[in-house]
Amino acid sequence: MVKIGSLFSGYGGLDLAASAVTGGEVVWHCEWEDAPSKILEKNYPGVPNYKDVTKIDFTKVEKVDVLTGGFPCQDLSLAGKRAGLEDGTRSGLWSEFARAIEELQPRLVIIENVRGLLSAKANNGMEYEEEDLAAFRGKPPLRALGAVLGDLADLGYDARWKGVRAADAGAPHNRFRVFIVATHTKRD
Repeated sequence: MVKIGSLFSGYGGLDLAASAVTGGEVVWHCEWEDAPSKILEKNYPGVPNYKDVTKIDFTKVEKVDVLTGGFPCQDLSLAGKRAGLEDGTRSGLWSEFARAIEELQPRLVIIENVRGLLSAKANNGMEYEEEDLAAFRGKPPLRALGAVLGDLADLGYDARWKGVRAADAGAPHNRFRVFIVATHTKRD
């Protein structure tokens, strides 16, 4: 059986899709908010919810083949403050997702986030000073998507990404999401 772990689970929509595609079963969640946690509890009885991603010791949770998640978007969203992936922001919790990937080494990682991932600043130490960019004036600095893809590569994953509108799946609106699928380069 394919085992799925879920970070930043929300109500479990990405988990449902991952289960349908892989034939797998969700063996644990991590969802901070109470309302979606109640939905997870009802739809996944007996599946543990670790709640606070910053307190999980990933060496002690059940190993998974697939890791899913939509890390917080508030600092990436066009409707938010656009603080990027900076430490101390909610979207900066991407670093906890990366820590989970590093410690769990799943075969497959599935990530979902908002369109702002394409344009928000990375703010992860790879940003450069304006004076260092004289030869690159007018070119954009590293963006959040580039930082996430770079982190995945550093962790040994090949990744592909695609933007999808909700209308593409038949919904009556255009809510745009970015999906990243990453496979471990050293595993079967």
